[in-house]
Amino acid sequence: MTGKPQELASGDTSAAMRRERLLARVFVELADTLVDDFDVADFLRTLVEQCVRLMEVSAAGVVLADSQGRLRMAAASSERAGLLESLAVQTEDGPCIDCLRDGSPVRSTDLREDALRWPRFAAAAAAAGFRAAEAVPMRLRRTIIGSLTLLHTEAVQEDAGRTALSQALADVATIGLLQQRAIVRGEILTEQLQIALNSRVIIEQAKGVLSSRSHDPDMEHAFTALRGYARGHNLRLADVSREVADGTADIDAILAHASRSHP
Repeated sequence: MTGKPQELASGDTSAAMRRERLLARVFVELADTLVDDFDVADFLRTLVEQCVRLMEVSAAGVVLADSQGRLRMAAASSERAGLLESLAVQTEDGPCIDCLRDGSPVRSTDLREDALRWPRFAAAAAAAGFRAAEAVPMRLRRTIIGSLTLLHTEAVQEDAGRTALSQALADVATIGLLQQRAIVRGEILTEQLQIALNSRVIIEQAKGVLSSRSHDPDMEHAFTALRGYARGHNLRLADVSREVADGTADIDAILAHASRSHP
């Protein structure tokens, strides 16, 4: 009996150490943008996936401004999250919109209680199975380039630690984008973000092609295949997507990656 508390404490310590190591790897991955084949679309997908993994939220999404200053959904960890963030942009209604306007975190621990504040977003979120949301700005000093949204399927309590971590991830991702632009290419940020947004359109087209060829309506399986093939062959996600969309890719070879697991 006397050994159990020590065993539990040891287990807690091990879990904390694993989490710290994972956090360190994620921050390094998000900061490591100084490579010739830097892929913005894949970078943003990594950001939202790691948010889900690290903070145990149900989904995450990123909204960015294009070269004309128009807001667009740039990345999401799931199809439902992507559709919800797209609707928020189209209707200018939701935490991500207020976050971009104010430049500060915006949260709803229970969207049912905020239905009057965001009527269209709250209704769409409920239909998609989400109950709570929190958005943090992607910013560097006074420059705001977008927002990162965390989504929950259940009502939650306010969590200062979760907000701080999501803001830290958003900040390092923003710095990574600015760093890559300034040192590698010297292009203005809006041009780099426009590439990311244009890439997302091509990726969505490719997902549709793969889904129709595999007769599997699950777009996540199509994306898994697409991303797995690109990573497995050291190719840019956008380039593989373009080949799928224009009909020059080996569709069967790409679909073979749908059932595989990629970190």
